[in-house]
Amino acid sequence: MLEQGKAYFVSGISTEIGKTVVSAILVEAFQADYWKPVQSGDLHFSDTMKVEKWISNTKTVFHPEQFCLKTPMSPHASAEIDNITIQLSDFHLPKTSNTLIIEGAGGLLVPLNDKDCIIDLIQHLQVEVIVVSQHYLGSINHTLLSIEALKARNIPIKGIVFNGDEHPSTEAIIQKMADVPILFRLNQLEEISAQQIQKFVKSI
Repeated sequence: MLEQGKAYFVSGISTEIGKTVVSAILVEAFQADYWKPVQSGDLHFSDTMKVEKWISNTKTVFHPEQFCLKTPMSPHASAEIDNITIQLSDFHLPKTSNTLIIEGAGGLLVPLNDKDCIIDLIQHLQVEVIVVSQHYLGSINHTLLSIEALKARNIPIKGIVFNGDEHPSTEAIIQKMADVPILFRLNQLEEISAQQIQKFVKSI
């Protein structure tokens, strides 16, 4: 599914879509490295800490965040509160020969500053994207808009991951209209743990 040594950016169609769980699954399945460029809020239990807790392999390296912002808001607003200016030139891919999973913040058009968004960071890093979609009223629109935005900039898309209970008609129309591979679907997990992540990895 993923190529050894390549970097993949996990982005969602909105916030709280399941990017961190999907990232953990990919990290565990491919014993990949993990990097969260920007963490906004929840510094006591960051996404890096969550993935580290949920995986079991000993090969994964967790690369430090470029920015750890105190307030759980859009990065541009959180950075302003911390009196920090985020610039694309601040970001460089971690040096590794391993596969690298990069987890974004929210959706593609979440601002990093007053001119750049997450999609600009993806373009700056020159990496392939995995789009995480979750079923809710409006998710077809949000998913197709995300795919269209990536295609408009010629950003390569590895595929879509559906998070949540199966919704065949929604998944079918997204796959047909987006013309992007479906990598896998993650049923809603009642509890997220290393054991659950391992169990799911064995099924894909």
